[in-house]
Amino acid sequence: MDVDVQNYVRTLALRSPDHVRVGPFTVRYHPNWAIPPANYAIPDHGAEPTTEEIGALIAVFRERDRMPRLEFLPSCAPEVEPALLAAGFAVVNRAPLLACAPGSLLPPAPVAGTAISEPCDPAGFTAAAAVQHLAYGDTGEPTEGEIAWLRGAHEGGGVAALARDKADGTTVAAGGCSIPVDGMSELCGLAVAASHRRRGIGAALSAYLTATAFDRGCKVVWLEPGDADIERIYAGIGYRRVGDKTDMALDVSRR
Repeated sequence: MDVDVQNYVRTLALRSPDHVRVGPFTVRYHPNWAIPPANYAIPDHGAEPTTEEIGALIAVFRERDRMPRLEFLPSCAPEVEPALLAAGFAVVNRAPLLACAPGSLLPPAPVAGTAISEPCDPAGFTAAAAVQHLAYGDTGEPTEGEIAWLRGAHEGGGVAALARDKADGTTVAAGGCSIPVDGMSELCGLAVAASHRRRGIGAALSAYLTATAFDRGCKVVWLEPGDADIERIYAGIGYRRVGDKTDMALDVSRR
């Protein structure tokens, strides 16, 4: 499963019109969305990067005014982390990967007063992106990149969904499942407005996204939980740990 997930991420990066190949790395670059999760490199399977190749990778990020960073499964390229550490990178995060197959999904009970659906117009996608934007600590209006990701997932065979408060119609949660690759999709960007947390909306929306992805032919949906508490929420609807991912970035002083 870890190899399948790494292949999935690399395939999406290679499909991006702005991706860059440098040495044994594929750089996923988003010109209109500067956040770190939208800009990172993925090593090839079994990569053993040289000092020169890592230097060229750093240059690609600097030329695009992005932080040099990577996301990868160490099990697929065990020589990458030592080489990056020697070049001045540091481990930013280690996180589990969870996955769910159709027969394992355990949908929770519906949340009273909440309706879940897919956005069908620009206003819906903007409202969904706005919840994500604020829930992840940003201020102001959502960026075009955030809106475009949800719209692209919806139009590309993935899923975008939101939850509304039935009382006043406000959007209180949002998330998506990315464009499928070989029957796999990633559940990501799940966000619940601060005013509506701890009501079961996150679990209900996650189950809706997962079930809809299965209905559209996906065989596996995977995700990266933010912390142990969130991992337990996903475990409650049938997700199980299948591997671990490492995020690394160049030390700020060496940018």
